[in-house]
Amino acid sequence: MRATSASHIAGVPNLYDVIVVGARCAGSPTAMLLARKGHRVLLVDKATFPSDTLSTHLIHAPGMAALERWGLREPLAATGCPPITRYSFDFGPFAIAGTPRPSGVVPEAYGPRRTVVDTLLVEAAACDGAEVRQGFEVDTVIPGNDDGVALRGRAPGGKTVTERARVVIGADGRRSIVAKAVGAHQYNERPPLCSVYYGYWSGVPAEGFELYVRERRAFAAWPTHDDLTLVVAGWPEDEFQVNRGDVEGTFLRALDLAPAFAARVRAGTKQTRFWGAGDLRGFFRTPYGPGWGLVGDAGHHKHPITAMGMTDAFVDAERIAGALDDWLSGRRSFDDAMGDYHRTRDEQALAMYDMTSELAALAPPPPELQTLLAATAGDEDATRDFLSVQAGTLPVPEFFDPDNVERILARVG
Repeated sequence: MRATSASHIAGVPNLYDVIVVGARCAGSPTAMLLARKGHRVLLVDKATFPSDTLSTHLIHAPGMAALERWGLREPLAATGCPPITRYSFDFGPFAIAGTPRPSGVVPEAYGPRRTVVDTLLVEAAACDGAEVRQGFEVDTVIPGNDDGVALRGRAPGGKTVTERARVVIGADGRRSIVAKAVGAHQYNERPPLCSVYYGYWSGVPAEGFELYVRERRAFAAWPTHDDLTLVVAGWPEDEFQVNRGDVEGTFLRALDLAPAFAARVRAGTKQTRFWGAGDLRGFFRTPYGPGWGLVGDAGHHKHPITAMGMTDAFVDAERIAGALDDWLSGRRSFDDAMGDYHRTRDEQALAMYDMTSELAALAPPPPELQTLLAATAGDEDATRDFLSVQAGTLPVPEFFDPDNVERILARVG
């Protein structure tokens, strides 16, 4: 049943229930899910689709499970992106490799190009009733009261447009215009630890998701569309400026720390330029306030070394859409619904956030952790659990619980 139209609230014409700023992997699902509930949604983005964006573009099994719930798993699979069921973490002296647990009935990850998956999501939002405006440049968000929150921006051609809604949601990434406009509080910050560069190769077979961790270097690979393999490498932030002058040389020398992997890459052909970024700070932001909310990287950003960004965005989109539907439908107050969204997000994200920050430091693990990882590599059940942590299908605290650690060490002897 369609929710009460916001256009009749307080006698304000053309008032949207929700305006979502940013139409990629957090914004389009949020708009789509709210539109499916019958709410009047406007989705805007400065890009026009298909378009690319800086991204690790890996969707772990929990993200694929969300696509399954939305009816989009099969359409993504039909685009020709190869599924990923094997994970490998190579620490040098040993490697932990195998198949992680599924997420419900979904066992696979995918590494789709953003030109493909973002377009799929935008089209799904439009198909389900959201009004989509591409090429719309947002200037600011203006808090309101009974007449709603105002969003001011420029339509294609430069005409200034002001739209109003009961709530504006920022799904516009870590440099969110919405978060800046409303002064969202930032906390639990992490400094930039590791800069990242990636490119696409042909002729480089990848055994699912492969991650190599060395002192002051990390690199990874996985398959994507068009028979290409994404290869990504990172080095400490303190080397970012000096290495900008020789990205390719620095990149390939990093791979040489795993000779067999480097030989595979060098035998292939690089088909694109390098994309990269530094200043990859970690943070949480308070994700709501009067008339506004944040979802995806706009509300919480972790380093891409664990490639959790798209999966987090999908999970966040379901949470915030559920909270907003509860409020818009009159079942709960805005503060109650969004307060639960905030608490649940932080509770479920913090442990992975901390572990990701430790990996991104590119420092040797402490002796106790080295012992545990080496033991894990020699134990089938522990291997599956460790890989499930990396895939997001087993909570981090469950694996690192002292009783579980003791069991692993006892089994290996």
